[in-house]
Amino acid sequence: MTQEQKQIPLNAVCVYCGSSRPKNPAHSAAAKEFGLALAKDNISLVYGGARIGLMGLIADSVLGANGQVVGIIPEHLQKYEVGHTGVTKLHIVENMHVRKKMMFDMSDAFVVLPGGYGTLDEFFEVLTWRQLQMHDKPIILVDIDGYWAPMRTLLDHIVDKGFAQPDTRRLVSIVSKVEDIIPAIKAAPLPIYAPETKWM
Repeated sequence: MTQEQKQIPLNAVCVYCGSSRPKNPAHSAAAKEFGLALAKDNISLVYGGARIGLMGLIADSVLGANGQVVGIIPEHLQKYEVGHTGVTKLHIVENMHVRKKMMFDMSDAFVVLPGGYGTLDEFFEVLTWRQLQMHDKPIILVDIDGYWAPMRTLLDHIVDKGFAQPDTRRLVSIVSKVEDIIPAIKAAPLPIYAPETKWM
């Protein structure tokens, strides 16, 4: 089996998204729809553990369809009672670094829905790790209603200005519809360049 044909295990998907309730109802609808899709395919949701915003919506959607949800939340956020106590398993951890590492370790792929600074932090961390071949897990950017259009422009700008190689575009798959997320995960190509080319 070649690298391109390698089967992606898909038991748990990490979703990065906002803890705020969005202004655009399409973003809320997408979170709910993807939650139902995960439960239907018996794929566990791994997420940041909050009961608010898009995070809460997707967790509730999975749970409402009898799916499995693992939340991971730092102590300093849990004490403000934003932790979702109804999830299948809620891990309360020491800090954000532990949270992100645990989310990474428990997941087979990463899906980025609309979100804010924290979502960007999580996205760029797993993207950088994949660029350095620290993992080969698929990363899917979900551009609902054009939310990530500026991000797509930025990623192209970085390549165009020579701060990333053209092949790095393969590190992220971009879709615009929820129904395309799981197929994109399964079809995601693996990196084919050596990590040292980052500097060349």
